[in-house]
Amino acid sequence: MPVLVRYGLTLAMVAAATLVAFVCEYAIEPRNLALVYVVPVALAAALWGWRPALVSAVASVFVFEFFFIPPRFTIWVSSSSDLWALALLLVVAAIVSTLAAESRRRALEARDAAEKAEALQSLAHAVVHGRPAAELVRAAADALARMFKAPAVVFVQSGSAVTPAAVAGGAVVSQADRDAAAWALETHLPTRAETYPHTEASFDLIPVTTPSDGGFVLGVSFAGFADGRPAAADRLLELVGGYLAAAPPDRRGGKLLAAVASDDAG
Repeated sequence: MPVLVRYGLTLAMVAAATLVAFVCEYAIEPRNLALVYVVPVALAAALWGWRPALVSAVASVFVFEFFFIPPRFTIWVSSSSDLWALALLLVVAAIVSTLAAESRRRALEARDAAEKAEALQSLAHAVVHGRPAAELVRAAADALARMFKAPAVVFVQSGSAVTPAAVAGGAVVSQADRDAAAWALETHLPTRAETYPHTEASFDLIPVTTPSDGGFVLGVSFAGFADGRPAAADRLLELVGGYLAAAPPDRRGGKLLAAVASDDAG
């Protein structure tokens, strides 16, 4: 969901709480109306995290003070007890938003871990059951795309050339990416996108070599990540590489590319 939409819905929930407070103000002691505004703060934190929750908390304090604290329809607070009521609302909203945001973060982390485990399980299943070469490399590319939610590619060595054998997540492979993959496999060094010596490449690449039949290169593009490259990216790439390296020799390296062509033709 776009950021502006999140904040718009956050303010809309504060407005809805204000309408509820107007309806209930004759039945509830004015200072107790502040509890109505805890609801949009908690919802914002649970749905979108602590930043929208903070906006909701500040907006709630301002709206409550403007509409319900005498003198009404001003931003002036005439009573110290009313000032304490506003401060208490802000503190309660901050505590609730922190707890809800932390709960949301843990839920997202658990879901992300489950998705990564499911992607790796699918790849392991393809390896263990000796699936055709084309299906094996596609499973590896798909696992990378699912784990990182990003474009992914698997390059395979064929003689002196390194060719993309499978792509996923809408990956588009350029000649610069091919050159970077060949360099990574030749030097046995990982490369980062848009860094020297391959400043035009768009994929982070990690080579995986095997002693008997060449090797392959795994690539993921992190270009659209707002929080930057994931901290565990290299570990996960190496894990996928380990699964491919565990495949039978006729499903790897230069032989793999020929097997892929044979599978596709069949």
